[in-house]
Amino acid sequence: MENRFTIKDFFLFVAIGLLLVVVLLTMYQIDRQWQKLAEMETVLKEQAQDVRRLSQSYAELQRRVAAGAAVTSPLAVGQGGGAIPPAFRRAKAVTERPDYAEGDWLVRAFGNSLKTITPLVSTDAYAAAVQNYVLESLLQRDPETLKWQGALAERWTVSNDGKRIVFDLRHDVHFSDGEPLTAEDVVFTFDFIMNPKIAAPRERAYYEKIAAVKALGPYRVAFRFKEPYFDSLALAGGMAILARHFYAPYLKDPEAFNQSKGLLFGSGPYRLPDPKGWTPDVGLVELERNPRYWGPVQPSFDKLLWKIIENQTARLASYRNGEIDVYGARPLEYKRLRNDRDLMSRSIALEYLSPTSGYSYIGWNERRGGKPTWFADKRVRQAMTYLTDRRRIVDEIMLGYAEIAVGPFSPQSRQHARDLEPRPFDLAKAKALLAEAGFADRDGDGVLEDRDGRPFRFELVFFQDNEDTRRIVLFLKDLYARAGVQLVPKPAEWSVMLDLLRKRDFDAITLGWTGSVEGDLYQIFHSSQMKPEADNFVSYANPRLDRLIEQARRTVDEDQRMPLWQAAERILYEDQPYTFLMRRKSLVFIDKRMHNVEVTPLGLNVSETPIGWYVPAPLQKYK
Repeated sequence: MENRFTIKDFFLFVAIGLLLVVVLLTMYQIDRQWQKLAEMETVLKEQAQDVRRLSQSYAELQRRVAAGAAVTSPLAVGQGGGAIPPAFRRAKAVTERPDYAEGDWLVRAFGNSLKTITPLVSTDAYAAAVQNYVLESLLQRDPETLKWQGALAERWTVSNDGKRIVFDLRHDVHFSDGEPLTAEDVVFTFDFIMNPKIAAPRERAYYEKIAAVKALGPYRVAFRFKEPYFDSLALAGGMAILARHFYAPYLKDPEAFNQSKGLLFGSGPYRLPDPKGWTPDVGLVELERNPRYWGPVQPSFDKLLWKIIENQTARLASYRNGEIDVYGARPLEYKRLRNDRDLMSRSIALEYLSPTSGYSYIGWNERRGGKPTWFADKRVRQAMTYLTDRRRIVDEIMLGYAEIAVGPFSPQSRQHARDLEPRPFDLAKAKALLAEAGFADRDGDGVLEDRDGRPFRFELVFFQDNEDTRRIVLFLKDLYARAGVQLVPKPAEWSVMLDLLRKRDFDAITLGWTGSVEGDLYQIFHSSQMKPEADNFVSYANPRLDRLIEQARRTVDEDQRMPLWQAAERILYEDQPYTFLMRRKSLVFIDKRMHNVEVTPLGLNVSETPIGWYVPAPLQKYK
């Protein structure tokens, strides 16, 4: 019998299809309703906790009034109460603009995947950028004057010998779950960092100048230093405060903390939706407005998002499509895009070199597998710098959007030794130094060999997704070959690079360090920091430099300290543990939706607390 498809069958299939669509839409709607209910449940729980705390505070207030004690009502402090603290005056001025509005999202991109955003465990600038919005410190720098001003602390006093600093904390600061921030949290933070079971070797090296941190009351805390330290106020005041009630349980299982990916919780203007639940496989980092933020000025954006987009071309496409609001361009690309009318019609273009900008470098590993390498010889390291034509790198690859780095200090800093000039490209000088170190072309193949006949061949590790760095490495490969040195490019993912650094398992590596108002060389170049997972990962040691660093760090008088830093820089110039490459300009495109975009001495003001940028209401696109 022949089967025929009739009009009746057609309508039956259409009906089934419509039914399936209705079922799917219903399931989607139910799923959204459940999500909304879960969000409402969270909000209600938080509100119930707040009401409970308020009742307890009010009961305590009544008890103290009955006892005749002088009190300050918890209702009289906090948002909008009293004079605007200095740290919030710039933000307050922004909110008074006629077009200012809260709302919208700020969406950016990271060019590298993040292994973790847990404080102390994380080691990269990307995680630090996220933490900056969640964690807060006792003091912060004024972005215009660079002077210290109160944040979590209202007042502070420094002893005459500089060895004791007492901070008076604000009484109205709460963490994002409503728990008050007190002196006990400050004490806990220091003790947690200094606990050897916590994977924080960098921070321990940084804070080892502090002998103890002690609570003198609920809102007063004292830092006692082992000896005078030039940057003691920055050291104590800049410590990001961790919540004792959140992080203390990990003292029972330190490895759980050390291996964690997303334990991020604080008192800042933003918070993780789930302070324990972020993982790298999510592919983005999302922060939401902290509903309990204590500041008299509230953050402007409802959400901050960072998408992980490792491919540069994909990042540009995302910016063009309006999917991200900020795009950092390469020099050649920046020059071309400045002439792109469509892009420029909706973009702010910025090029700047901050006084606190860092530097890029090639680090020469002096010990690998417990044995000295060729780079343990100072003459070899000097030769490699003479072979590195930094002028051509700046002019031809960076198109002039950079300056040659002489050492670790900015040329604008008083720390810099102004008599130092960049070593020029000098092939003859490099060959002579390599010959002194025992290298010669012993078999006539054009490649140098050491005294044991091993060819001078080494791997240079670099981040695989940075096109400019790739071009620099290939350029250096050709340059070094002219001296008989074989450079083998070794591109790597970011997580792989971090692992190689931790294990000291590389010949040479090119990376960058961020800058600061006054740099401290201790963590990077002091011989004590050659230990595993510390930052002297090239295993460089010079006793004279160690003594100078130690002396500079305990010299409080700036006029006496600066010559010591300059002498230290001269030693690094002579020893060349790094070939200091350059200080790059930031080349940035920003969506014109963003208002109040400024470049300050601390860099772009996007991370100013709690408001850097904002979007006027008519321009907002995320609701």
